[in-house]
Amino acid sequence: MTGLNIFIVDDHTLFREGLKFLLSNSSFVLSISEAKNGKDFINNIHSSPPDVVLMDIEMPVKNGIEATKEALKIFPSLKIIALSMYGEENFYRDMIDAGAKGFLLKNSRFDEVEQAIMDVYEGKNYFSPEILNQIIKNLNRNNNLAKKNAVLSKREQEVLFHICKGLSNQEIADTLCISKRTVDKHRENILLKSQSKNTAELVVYAIKYQYFEL
Repeated sequence: MTGLNIFIVDDHTLFREGLKFLLSNSSFVLSISEAKNGKDFINNIHSSPPDVVLMDIEMPVKNGIEATKEALKIFPSLKIIALSMYGEENFYRDMIDAGAKGFLLKNSRFDEVEQAIMDVYEGKNYFSPEILNQIIKNLNRNNNLAKKNAVLSKREQEVLFHICKGLSNQEIADTLCISKRTVDKHRENILLKSQSKNTAELVVYAIKYQYFEL
């Protein structure tokens, strides 16, 4: 994978410049553009169409949630990774709804940043392990939403909840008092229906389609 155009959107100049310097030495990066807020990014997106965007969530003028929604209306296939600080869990649902494909903590190691960019560009979802653990810890069933058109059956929703919570198939079987073979089949059906490949993508699916809430 070579020749990616990266766009960094963050209101902290020092952070942008540091990340730009590091990425400029990555073999798969062709060009790097910068914006100090969401409005600046939207105004320049046509002149520098990116492959992957590293998007701060909280910014003045136009925040990352609004900018993500607008950018995906212009370029629906755009891959956006949210840059998060600790304590911003209340924004995760909004960024997932807006269309973000990944979440990185701002204090992540640089090799993790590179991995996130590669994964998201290839169509996967990416979460910093700390963020994924925080989301899983706070995940709750959405008991208030009537899912008349739900894609997953009630049992599949139960299995999905426990998958997202990190339980193994055997642990789910024990919890629901069903056989592991039955859980295996449910997991297979859930992955197929949600078009997911791993737990991170299942978490995004579950939150986006409001099976669970944060």
